[in-house]
Amino acid sequence: MCGIAGILQRDSARPIDPETLVGMAAIQYHRGPDGFGTKIIGDRGVGFAHARLSIIDLNENRARQPFVSADNQFLIAHNGEFYDYKRIRADLTSRGYRFRTKSDTELVLHLTEHMGLECALPHLRGEFAFALYERAQDRLHLVRDRFGVKPLYWTNTGEEIVFGSEIKVLLAHPAVQRKFSSAGLYHQLMQTMVPGTTCFEGIHAVQPGQRVMIDRPQGELRVRTEQYWDLNFPLQGERGPRRSDEEYIEELRAYFIDAIQQRLEADVPVACYLSGGIDSCSILGIAAACQQSPIKAFTIGFDDGDYDETAIAREMAAAVGADQDILTVQGPQLYDHFERTLWHTERSIYNTFTVAKLLMSEHVQRSGYKVVITGEGSDELFAGYPQLRLDMILHGMDSATPEERAELEDWLAESNRLFKGNLLAENTLDDPALTELVGFTPSCLQSWLAASDHTSGLLHPRHRQAMQGYSPGQAIADALDVSQIRGRHPLDKVQYIWAKTQFESQVLGWAGDRVDMANSMEARPAFLDHPLVEYAVTLPPNLRIRDHKDKYILRETMKDILPKVLYERQKFAFMAPPAHTDPVKERAMLELADAYLSSAAVNNAGLLDPDGVHAIFQQHQSDDTPVSRRVQLDAVINHMLSVQILHKHFVENDVPQQARQKARELGWQSDPVAARV
Repeated sequence: MCGIAGILQRDSARPIDPETLVGMAAIQYHRGPDGFGTKIIGDRGVGFAHARLSIIDLNENRARQPFVSADNQFLIAHNGEFYDYKRIRADLTSRGYRFRTKSDTELVLHLTEHMGLECALPHLRGEFAFALYERAQDRLHLVRDRFGVKPLYWTNTGEEIVFGSEIKVLLAHPAVQRKFSSAGLYHQLMQTMVPGTTCFEGIHAVQPGQRVMIDRPQGELRVRTEQYWDLNFPLQGERGPRRSDEEYIEELRAYFIDAIQQRLEADVPVACYLSGGIDSCSILGIAAACQQSPIKAFTIGFDDGDYDETAIAREMAAAVGADQDILTVQGPQLYDHFERTLWHTERSIYNTFTVAKLLMSEHVQRSGYKVVITGEGSDELFAGYPQLRLDMILHGMDSATPEERAELEDWLAESNRLFKGNLLAENTLDDPALTELVGFTPSCLQSWLAASDHTSGLLHPRHRQAMQGYSPGQAIADALDVSQIRGRHPLDKVQYIWAKTQFESQVLGWAGDRVDMANSMEARPAFLDHPLVEYAVTLPPNLRIRDHKDKYILRETMKDILPKVLYERQKFAFMAPPAHTDPVKERAMLELADAYLSSAAVNNAGLLDPDGVHAIFQQHQSDDTPVSRRVQLDAVINHMLSVQILHKHFVENDVPQQARQKARELGWQSDPVAARV
């Protein structure tokens, strides 16, 4: 995994400043500390930059990006991994294509030359984001992997397209404005983002499975988007005849093992993340069987027994002979590192488990590892989250009696009482736009849509005025592909919506790539191997949830390698203890609030309303506030802290100057001769 950046000028004759490209690479040094490179096509007004993390082909001189094709027709900068690259490389070699490196990145150049990029994309397997410039068409392509594991952002300043792996990379360009949008701020305070948006004015995210194409007809920048892949659940009448459970289990087993084997491929050691959940335990069990030597397993522990899962993780590690390393995170640490974490997430966080993930990736990197296999995606495929199970109970069990539904709903609520007011809404909410689209308001959005009740009161009057009459549910509904929702089973609908909203921006974003790559550590989510996913979406809904078992088919597939206590228990969300659960942690949160949420700090930033902020803290400190409400208020305070800290990092501070300073510290300089194509 690496970091990429680049510029496409509106006027192709306008020169690109090479030091700006170097700064854009340097500010994402954490993504690629093993080297950097720049390339400028002087007669086309195109420049790319790359910060490299060496995973495949460790020869720095040979594998330094950006790459240029032998005929100078293509320029590429790539972040991520392509699996099965050796087989594809052998096939292309047999067809007369000559590879100059052992890097998987070079596949894209030859596949595009062989069949065009549109036809090449289905052959790319893995987690990736890349920029490709085609000289003959004078076209820039920005491409993101199918699920959004790897980030990619772009903006149009009017004079140029600027893109990069992180938002700060764009902000390092002096022409890119550093300003919160009113809608972006609103969604930061309620947690759920509109797909494709960010909190900054004019800065867009390339969406999962999307290709953004930029052309320059008559000197104008024309931007088009194309969805080259989507999470395509079958229509209700098109699932085909039902087969036996055993047939489904055997097929899932084959896809799962292949996905893990692919992700063990690297020129550096590969470890696993291990929690007390079915997902990571299943991965560890298979990975350990694939390895000759004991596999390394890294586990996060908490000092609160209600949230700590290390006992099950220890049992699993011992069962497969893994070399386990446990990092126990103390409550106050989660706010000690809050500011640093926000510099990497570039968006608000509602729970400090993302801080714990940052501390873990730091620990992994210091232990000498660059790559871990992770369990993200399993809950999305097999309906592991309580919100998805609730919608299955309420809307997807046609044959269940009202009494059976009520019993299951009570069981779900009791077993997830820690998350009431957070993952599960305190009260049922109906959003007209989402209900019209789906048939009901998905539970996975209800708790965050409920937070919008206080969001307007938190906004600075200027932003509040701009957001009058705004409907967050309508904005989210408008951004979703209706054709992928209509006609599907209720569980399929909510899994799709979760994947397009919280999964991409939260699970894979600020709790995944951003805090892993903060410490130059590559995470490989095996459950998101797209052949596995394309099989999983065809599974009947009652193989995902059956009776009192979530992720039923995964449990049955892996039951012979899972600890008995794990096989029998319900999914437990990976969360850090909220601030109100620990006086010491709460004190650490309040100290941070003193610095960032004082009336003076709030007035200076101009994002929040001091009276609204004060009202939230009054409720939070009141003995009359119920626990479920305090869980929600903890999240609100984290959001308020987040936007204030983001303002300091990216609006108050001179990001272009920071980028230039970082380049000087690293000794990174552009080579005018080598950098030009």
